[in-house]
Amino acid sequence: MKMKPLRLILLALLLAALNACSLFGSDKEDRIAEALPLDQLYREGYTLMINGNYSTAVRYYRRLVARFPFGQYSEQAQLELAYCQYKQGDDEEALATINRFLKSYPTHPKVDYALFLRGLVNFDRNAGFTDRFMPGEAATRDQQSLRQAFLDFSELVKRYPESAYAADARQRMLFLRNNMAQFELNVARYYYRRQAYVAAANRAAYVVETYQQAPQSVEALELMAASYEQLGQDELAADARRVLAFNAAERGTAEPVDAKRSWWRRLWPFGS
Repeated sequence: MKMKPLRLILLALLLAALNACSLFGSDKEDRIAEALPLDQLYREGYTLMINGNYSTAVRYYRRLVARFPFGQYSEQAQLELAYCQYKQGDDEEALATINRFLKSYPTHPKVDYALFLRGLVNFDRNAGFTDRFMPGEAATRDQQSLRQAFLDFSELVKRYPESAYAADARQRMLFLRNNMAQFELNVARYYYRRQAYVAAANRAAYVVETYQQAPQSVEALELMAASYEQLGQDELAADARRVLAFNAAERGTAEPVDAKRSWWRRLWPFGS
């Protein structure tokens, strides 16, 4: 029993020593970065990034920008810092770094890359969002980031149509458009199942008006017509079905897309 306090003291000293070693390691990295000349500091950060050591690369790039806030190395380091933050999953930090870069260097030759990277950050923040068809706060946040990604890619394509990143951005825009349309359609289905036919018709109309070229616009028209029929608005239902028939003819089919599935199955979001 007399040895217990001594053991506790030794344990405390051991933990303090381990913590000091950890801090020393961090301090050592900072001291190395502080002592390196500009070109070598950049090369070290770049090598760390290429090797996938993003956390340490972030430390080097931050030190570089702090020590040498102006010049070509600093500008490139900010872009690579944002990339490392993105790869680490530090979305907010990456966006903040990109936005600072765009504000500081609005005519920089690599603005197109910065816009593309910002789009990627917002794009990947929405991974798996299509599984969420129930409206709610999380889905709203996803949609906001999703729309921002679309705007980022759209700005890139409009401002730099010949950019090396433009083709990829266009493909991602198509994907985003279709997924945003699907999300809105799923919400309309939800309202329909809850017998909120006015809300269902309005949401379906939004899909048709906003995402005219998306495949989901066909099913949105079907849902509009069904909602109007439930509301006793036969004239509006007929108008929706006329537009649906016209679209079917334009697509070169004799019947609406997915017509082989039962009507209710087309309204139900589960299953294939």
